[in-house]
Amino acid sequence: MNAPRSIVIVKLSAIGDVLHGVPTAVALKRAFPRATIGWVVEGRAGDVLAGHPAIDHLFRLPRGWLKSLGAVRSLRRQLLDFAPDVTIDLQGLLKSGIPTWLSGSRMRIGYARPESREQAWRFYTHPVVTTAAHVVDRHCQLLGALGVHEPGTTFDMPRWPVSHARMQQWFVTQRFTAAPAMINPGAGWPSKIWPAERFAAVARALHQRHGLQSIVVWGGGQERAAAEKIANLAGNAAILAPQTSLTDLGELCRLARVFISSDTGPLHLAAAVGTPCVGLFGPVPAKRNGPYGSIHQAVEPPVSLRPAWEQRKTDTVAMGGIEVDRVVASVAALLSRAAA
Repeated sequence: MNAPRSIVIVKLSAIGDVLHGVPTAVALKRAFPRATIGWVVEGRAGDVLAGHPAIDHLFRLPRGWLKSLGAVRSLRRQLLDFAPDVTIDLQGLLKSGIPTWLSGSRMRIGYARPESREQAWRFYTHPVVTTAAHVVDRHCQLLGALGVHEPGTTFDMPRWPVSHARMQQWFVTQRFTAAPAMINPGAGWPSKIWPAERFAAVARALHQRHGLQSIVVWGGGQERAAAEKIANLAGNAAILAPQTSLTDLGELCRLARVFISSDTGPLHLAAAVGTPCVGLFGPVPAKRNGPYGSIHQAVEPPVSLRPAWEQRKTDTVAMGGIEVDRVVASVAALLSRAAA
């Protein structure tokens, strides 16, 4: 086929899932440098894509857009004006299949059944069977339909100058003697929450054994309460981060030595900007959704504690199977590797 002149990626949400799609955009821009690449994204997840060198245009949708006929018609007009030759659905759900179809592309690529759900596969002209374990690699395998079989997997995340200046200024006021650790206690599902007491124990151990102070980051009132609890329990080993936007958090991550978190958007943002991460994975296996790249570590409970897939959002046992000592040891391994 001829090289496409314009391509649209559809990956609506959530933040971590959107970040997992970024290497696909990078691979497309490298394979087709003259192509104009657009991305359909929902809510604040689009903030992490703003200014990315591989993405020429964002089609930003409000949450709940699919319930608004006006929003659907507006998206349809924007996509038809963009006139993509190819549309790639990285989400594989009905709500992502609809924009894929609305794009009017003659070539619509997405996951084959059963990976594509809610009959989204009906919207594709080229359903693709993928075999990779990690979702980042699976996304990139979709590009085989365009003849791109060794896409490479880099994030090439942009810098956000305003956020950089704001976080650098705050960082200087704290007078850190060395790059700190960062702890993120929040998660999108209750089943992914690790106890605040254990995060505090990790912070104390890192301070005692490695001289590392920890910054506890948060987003929203519930997460702030957990972050304050960790900082209080950790004593002088941890401090509370300021309120941050997503781009603020990305720039703050760049100032950290290591990022410790369960499976959630901030973990994948830290990994995308190149901060070594220790990810805590209970209900979902790290081989599928872990922080992507060889510089990271994942800590998981015994296999016997992992729930059935259909119970992954309600399970309360798996995260409890992750012990403090294993998390501290994983951080120590990353510190040793960085010092080697």
